Amino acid sequence: MIIMGIDPGYAIVGFGVIAKNHNVIAPVSHGVITTKAGTELSLRLQIIYEQMNLLLAKHKPDCLAIEKLFFNTNNKTAIDVAQARGVLLLCVRQAGIPIFEYTPLQVKTALTGYGRAVKTQVQEMTCRLLKLKEIPKPDDAADALAMAICHANVAGSMEVRRRLSK
Repeated sequence: MIIMGIDPGYAIVGFGVIAKNHNVIAPVSHGVITTKAGTELSLRLQIIYEQMNLLLAKHKPDCLAIEKLFFNTNNKTAIDVAQARGVLLLCVRQAGIPIFEYTPLQVKTALTGYGRAVKTQVQEMTCRLLKLKEIPKPDDAADALAMAICHANVAGSMEVRRRLSK
């Protein structure tokens, strides 16, 4: 199973792709889609749309995990990120790929066992679980890989429950 994780944004969209074969996960690719500051938001959204479609065509994920948004501060940023997230969801939906959404708390718990883990702990576990030599950069790519790993863990649990219920 190929799982793509997404850390949504409008300046930087992190993506991480992993392969899961039974209980083994391996990194496939990671990186970011970037848009330039000062660029009109509608053009930034178009760039995200086009680049996301290229990534989906290249990696052909079986499913996508994306962060659920939660903002309690800057409403302007929240609205712009939500618009970018909507564009990302549209790309994935148009490609017919199942979408799974996780909160930061769920990701932290899935990777470290502790919902209040700090970012560096999640990054270290991402690195260890994928047997990487160093923490992926930028942070957005590392966050996207963590999102994909979270889904790999949850999907494994869902598969076990499905088999047990037969």
